[in-house]
Amino acid sequence: MVSKTDIQKVLRILAREYSNATTELEYQNPFELLVATVLSAQSTDIKVNLVTPNLFKRYPNVKTLAAAKQPALEKEIRSIGLSKQKARNLTNLAQQLITKHQGNIPTNITQLTKLPGVGRKTANVVLAHAFGLPGFPVDRHVIRVSTRLGIAQGRNAIEIERQLCTSIPQKDWRLASDVQILHGRRVCKQKPLCQKCVLQKKCNYFKIQILGQLKTS
Repeated sequence: MVSKTDIQKVLRILAREYSNATTELEYQNPFELLVATVLSAQSTDIKVNLVTPNLFKRYPNVKTLAAAKQPALEKEIRSIGLSKQKARNLTNLAQQLITKHQGNIPTNITQLTKLPGVGRKTANVVLAHAFGLPGFPVDRHVIRVSTRLGIAQGRNAIEIERQLCTSIPQKDWRLASDVQILHGRRVCKQKPLCQKCVLQKKCNYFKIQILGQLKTS
């Protein structure tokens, strides 16, 4: 593992590269972000953003979503996949928000993760982006980028979140997540575009996998 100082240097470089980093999901309020993030599971933000404008016109708040008919809701979100499961989660989620939270979106990660379809990543997205509260969303991109860079170890999202939150000041959690997600989507993909990466000199993956192969070839 690299030092906290080196981790912060790496993240400053990414912050300069992605100076406007934020979630790419489109939303107007915490309810919309919660719904959009639930829909984004095993899908892409691009696909979700194509669906949500009409979805939010039809179901603009918790009350209307709680009353949604399953077939109609499935039809609205069919293009993003897992529509039956996600439609069921969304109606159950909205109903629980009414019965347990007076229709409000919780601002507590424990309460958020008790809602249907809401995992820790989704909860952290809502806390960080909708409420400006401490939250460090860890998805597959953060796992890939952080482990390739060597600023975290392992494959477990919760453990990687713990490692990064320990190494990074709380005020920077959201930005640190956002820049890694964008870097993972645009450069550090499953098949990485190392020749375009601003972090070549600081990346364990590049040193071992790319330079190492060149030396032995």
